[in-house]
Amino acid sequence: MIFTVSAEHAGQRLDLFLAERWAQAESRSEVQRIIKAGNVRIDGLVVSRASTKVGAGQVVRAVRAVSGPAKTSTGIVPGDMNLNVVYEDNEIALIDKPAGMTVHPGAGHDSETLVNAAVAHWPRIADVGEPDRPGVVHRLDRDTSGLLVIALTGEAYSRLSEMILNHEITRIYAALVHGHPESSAGVVDAPIGRDPHHRTRQAVVEDGRPSRTHYHVVSEYEDFSLLEVRLETGRMHQIRVHLDAIGHPVAGDRTYGKRQADKKTAVGKLKRQFLHASKLEFSHPVTGKQVSIASELPEDLQEVITELTASNRR
Repeated sequence: MIFTVSAEHAGQRLDLFLAERWAQAESRSEVQRIIKAGNVRIDGLVVSRASTKVGAGQVVRAVRAVSGPAKTSTGIVPGDMNLNVVYEDNEIALIDKPAGMTVHPGAGHDSETLVNAAVAHWPRIADVGEPDRPGVVHRLDRDTSGLLVIALTGEAYSRLSEMILNHEITRIYAALVHGHPESSAGVVDAPIGRDPHHRTRQAVVEDGRPSRTHYHVVSEYEDFSLLEVRLETGRMHQIRVHLDAIGHPVAGDRTYGKRQADKKTAVGKLKRQFLHASKLEFSHPVTGKQVSIASELPEDLQEVITELTASNRR
């Protein structure tokens, strides 16, 4: 069964939310068993705690099967590609993804994805999480570089998924944008959904899903600003859509940016958007210890900053 959370029921416990709406479930106790078995997902992520609070706009999917989630073969071919693993223990791994690498197989990308490489590197993750994206609890766009956490066990996957939903993982990005924001820091709080005029794009739309992006200015250049951006929610293309919505699109962005303006500047040499997942901070999903990993700007982005800095000095 599929349920969408209304604003009226935002903040309600997951088990109570389902028990009040799910006719096939005989009792709240049964709902709790189903949740514990891993048969309930919120926005595609497995949730195993009945006390999880639901949020407005979230989509809850539940299956009435208490024997536990089915284990199926991923059908994913292990890929012989290098992964830049910057942290690893028995439960999780953090990968510094290069631009140009797709996270998981999909339309037009059946192989040579990060998931193909991860299954080769850690065969045991084949049955962790979604069959077509084992271990993946959050994503980066193909042309966004930076840090991504992978779950290596089912326990880590369930807990990390809940942490994403509850905004317990701090995700920081470096973004170079056109122009100079009026305020040195701000929050973009605007719902995001599919663009009604361009079906392959996302946009700020009235009936979209609640979305919040925090930013502050790190440096200013003649025509650009370097921002540190923190995701509160994690919608598709969220940073790119929100920054474009406030009049400061990400430099080099071929979908939401200013391509003609880019060509006349140091950004013109970029083959992708200037967006890098630079830091991840969270409590370890199993041990509870603090994990904090940072990633420097890759060479192509650092070259742009170097050139813009030199131009400021002229």
